[in-house]
Amino acid sequence: MFKITALQNGLENVDGFYFGGVKSGFKKDANDLGFIRSDEVVDVSANFTSNKFRAAPIRHFLKYPKNFKTNFILLNSKNANAMTGEAGVNDIDTLFTRLKETLNLNLVNPIMSSTGVIGYRLNIDKISASFDKFELNSRDSNATVSAIMTTDSFKKELAYEVELKDGSKFKIAAICKGAGMINPAFATMLCFILTDANIPKEDMDELLDGAVKQSFNCVSVDGDTSTNDTVMLLSSRKSNSYNKNAFKEVLNLLTKELSLMLVKDGEGSTKVVEFEVKGAKNLEEAQRAAKALSNSLLVKTAIFGEDPNWGRIASTIGASNVECDEDKLVIFYDDVLLYDKNHKELDKAREADAHAIMQKPNYKISCDLGVGEANFSAYGCDLGHAYVSINADYRS
Repeated sequence: MFKITALQNGLENVDGFYFGGVKSGFKKDANDLGFIRSDEVVDVSANFTSNKFRAAPIRHFLKYPKNFKTNFILLNSKNANAMTGEAGVNDIDTLFTRLKETLNLNLVNPIMSSTGVIGYRLNIDKISASFDKFELNSRDSNATVSAIMTTDSFKKELAYEVELKDGSKFKIAAICKGAGMINPAFATMLCFILTDANIPKEDMDELLDGAVKQSFNCVSVDGDTSTNDTVMLLSSRKSNSYNKNAFKEVLNLLTKELSLMLVKDGEGSTKVVEFEVKGAKNLEEAQRAAKALSNSLLVKTAIFGEDPNWGRIASTIGASNVECDEDKLVIFYDDVLLYDKNHKELDKAREADAHAIMQKPNYKISCDLGVGEANFSAYGCDLGHAYVSINADYRS
């Protein structure tokens, strides 16, 4: 048995880490450079984008040996350092050399994570000129999360405390950014999760993979997959407390809540919709159909226009190439029946009820395929007018 309690604020709830953010001049009047550090080296687990053109920070990370430990993460926004070749990777090493010299730091396998415009090398001189602004003993979660925000309209941070049956406790917290280029392959995002739990490295890897699959890999805004998508989990092990089942539940809760924040903050979005597919032949087909619905531009525009057009739902399921049958298919918007074999035409009463549901900021579209027992939910939003105005510089 265990108890999970939500905490105020973010990273400052977790012992063993320091973090902050400063203005280096890339944003007009906001933080654009940040850090996360620890006094001792810590384990780090990570998941990255499925995009074949992985940005330089990810390539730099992957050069380290398996199961390496670290004590520093450098964060920046406005420049993704993506599609910059080997020079982009070398620029990161140069920055860490300057950081070490400027602040007299003992850097062990330092990590960089970037977000912003693709195709430009980092301005090394401008970034390194701000290193002496870092307050290395700072614990300002708000400053850190603001340093990675780009088109985000609100900050995304969460924290929880877990109390086990024996009375011991551990904490977990995270910051996250993301608003555009979000696709079920992985949400466009930087996410940093810190914990003081005494968790083994193998559990970190296993549980983070599982958490990503049920959260960030289930959301969609615009159907594009970024070059910089990153989620990291680090543990200071400052608490002697740990329970695998408890950690799994709280990590899944935290990542699920953050992923829904991403959808809510989708560029121009006004609604968050759960696409539940049940009665599928198997889990793979349930996932495929649910993600097709969450990613369909036809469905997104119907959501934005509050048009209860079940035909777009049905056609998207059929196009996803899963086993289905129009006489077995059943579609609900929340508790309103839109379609089954006996209700193929939408009468005025059900249309009005469905339209009322679609005016809500959150609702569920449930589709029972009636061919099996597998279920899966994906999450998406409308795009509306914002879809045609997403910036052409392709932020990541």
